[in-house]
Amino acid sequence: MERQRLDKWLWHARVVKARSSAAALVEAGHVRINGVREKAPGHGVKAGDVLTIGLDRSVRVLKVVGFSERRGDAASARVLYDDLQDGQQ
Repeated sequence: MERQRLDKWLWHARVVKARSSAAALVEAGHVRINGVREKAPGHGVKAGDVLTIGLDRSVRVLKVVGFSERRGDAASARVLYDDLQDGQQ
């Protein structure tokens, strides 16, 4: 898999609890891909893309490193991205 829908990736990476919440987050303009605001939940993300996600009272900066066919537990979700705020590159 080279690309995945933005809303599906956010859900698989456990950034949000429901795929509909991921779609709403994107449509509200709270997600940027490589610095560009994205409002289409179906936009494809690829490995290497940097997502800036505005959540309730925080901002997460995640680099896409993988994809999943289905949503797994927190440990399997953690391998889908590098958290750039942890100082990891």
